Amino acid sequence: MNEIAIGVEALTEQQVLAVARHDARVRLSEEARKAIGASRDIIEALAGDPEPHYGISTGFGALATKQIAPADRVALQRSLIRSHAAGSGPEVEREVVRALMLLRLSTLATGRTGVRLETAETYAAMLNAGITPVVYEFGSLGCSGDLAPLAHCALAAMGEGTVRVGDEVLPAADALAAAGITPVVLREKEGLALTNGVDGMLGMLTLATHDLALLFRTADLAAAMSVEAQLGTDAVFAADLQALRPHPGQADSAANLRALLAGSAIMASHRTGDCTRVQDAYSLRCSPQVHGAGRDTLAHARLVRDRELASAVDNPVVTLDGRVESNGNFHGAPVGYVLDFLAVVAADLASIAERRTDRFLDKARNHGLPPFLADDPGVDSGYMIAQYTQAAQVSELKRLAVPASVDSIPSSAMQEDHVSMGWSAARKLRRAVDALTQVLAIEILTAARALDLRSPLTPAPATAAARDALREQVAGPGPDRYLAPDIAATVELVRSGRLVAAAEAVCGPLN
Repeated sequence: MNEIAIGVEALTEQQVLAVARHDARVRLSEEARKAIGASRDIIEALAGDPEPHYGISTGFGALATKQIAPADRVALQRSLIRSHAAGSGPEVEREVVRALMLLRLSTLATGRTGVRLETAETYAAMLNAGITPVVYEFGSLGCSGDLAPLAHCALAAMGEGTVRVGDEVLPAADALAAAGITPVVLREKEGLALTNGVDGMLGMLTLATHDLALLFRTADLAAAMSVEAQLGTDAVFAADLQALRPHPGQADSAANLRALLAGSAIMASHRTGDCTRVQDAYSLRCSPQVHGAGRDTLAHARLVRDRELASAVDNPVVTLDGRVESNGNFHGAPVGYVLDFLAVVAADLASIAERRTDRFLDKARNHGLPPFLADDPGVDSGYMIAQYTQAAQVSELKRLAVPASVDSIPSSAMQEDHVSMGWSAARKLRRAVDALTQVLAIEILTAARALDLRSPLTPAPATAAARDALREQVAGPGPDRYLAPDIAATVELVRSGRLVAAAEAVCGPLN
């Protein structure tokens, strides 16, 4: 996607990714331009009304009862943005800010917010010029919108504050001038329209659902490699057994495991009367149940995401029949809940992966492999500390799984007395997705080593393809080799999807 038309309809996950991560250009559709113009006419008419209208001729929040004279309304909007641009802490990632700006632009394009066309066009121009406002970690309670993050974006559109262009931090005024963009002077209602939305948390949810979909396939690949290299059985993944508990995610995961393990000489080697094992450990046998429950949770999160992408969130909002009405649609609870659910899933997926990994390292449980998969046990500690690194990430993931959305804290002189903390849930989930990626990478690295040690028995064609793709970047253990670069290289292979793609080239698309 080189260019995306922003219209009155919902954006898709792929469109958000194209703009946030791949710098696709945006333009407002003709339909969006007409909708923006029509709703602005309504706001202009109300601006001249002697009756007060919230956000048009009044103050904001707990100051909504104060009427503002026409001569002061430009100053009111400017002051709103300046006062709300009060974030602090570490800088938020570029892809998150671009997703946030795109989603706010998408809401502006619905014609439900009452902004002027030039204001929406300024956001589009900034995205196309690669101008990314500097947004900070703290400043959103997930209610009345992601206020401080959105305000920092609006501040940059006004030619104030700081932005990033490439790796350089610049005054917004300089960056806009260099790109030929005229700073916007906000009019009635526009300050509210640029800050009342859940765009930050929704942007992070959209990025996370995409990343987790790949990580679920990666988790099935890692589990297949572990089951195979630990001389487990694939009989428990049979379709008729899985159908006894008809969860769709479980069925998909089990189908993946069957496809990945098909044709394994290692598996065939112990399907004889000489094998005395009756059942595999839960971490092997129950992989579809755990991975599947996570998949079903992801499916629910995607449903919420798509509903939010189709939403027009603002307060007040311009209705289709021309009313301007206050509402509570800016509350982030629907998004905050699923962000927290996904953090729980990430923690549990990592937990079961770490348990599968640990079994490789214990001579009493690894079925004939050397202790810690070492070249020379005792002289060489093998993968002992790689599992420590995994365990540290799993422990961190458990802390990140504590829900943010139950931690409401009142603000704005008790006007905003129940908030969602959805932004905080989103920030936690980003860290959780990264930690899960690292945990799965270490399992795959360890399982690939174990598959090598099962030689001359050969793994399944699909798992062998993934292992071989790994070996193109990671040579394997040796007396003079550090594990840290191997882990880092494997993490990048997992993140890029190359290992899953290598397996899918053999066994077909995974669910």
